[in-house]
Amino acid sequence: MFSQRLQELVSSVHQCSYTLQTDPISEEKAFEISHDMISSTQTKQGVVYVIGNGGSAGIASHFSNDLMKALKIASQTLYDTNLMTCLANDIGYENVFSYPLDKYLKSNDLLVAISSSGQSANIVKAAEVALSRKASLLTLSGFKSTNPLRALGHLNFWIDESDYGLVETAHFFLLHTIIDLWKKHTAPVSHVQILETVRSR
Repeated sequence: MFSQRLQELVSSVHQCSYTLQTDPISEEKAFEISHDMISSTQTKQGVVYVIGNGGSAGIASHFSNDLMKALKIASQTLYDTNLMTCLANDIGYENVFSYPLDKYLKSNDLLVAISSSGQSANIVKAAEVALSRKASLLTLSGFKSTNPLRALGHLNFWIDESDYGLVETAHFFLLHTIIDLWKKHTAPVSHVQILETVRSR
């Protein structure tokens, strides 16, 4: 049973689809661009915001921790319980990320938005705020290929599965890979012009 499950996970990660907006790109290019997005944010003294719900919230916190400790890059998750419960109670849970991001987010920041289904209203609204603020947007989603979150991102990692366990674990592995590859990356920033062109569309 475990061996079969492990093979399903390997297959899910192996078949991850990477897009620059809606244009398919290779795995190698996707990781290069994700590196450049984070590096550019660091160079511009921006902040990497990472958000998700439930299991994806745990993944977001872990990635944010790794950015801060391992890579020495400023990162936030917005998971203050007082603020989140206040906003959820007063203006609705769909606004718990978009409301603070509307106050904090700058054009030199990066939002990493994680949603297994790609349909969580609060994640989608936060992504829309990122675009309105001209910030960079990296998304991780699964389930339907046409999910709204995937349609918004500058760079998108999509898992072709409808199984929460596989999608969440694949997202965790992909984000950990970004961290693990960071220290091995010696090439100069090479996709900045591509990113600027995509963000200006």
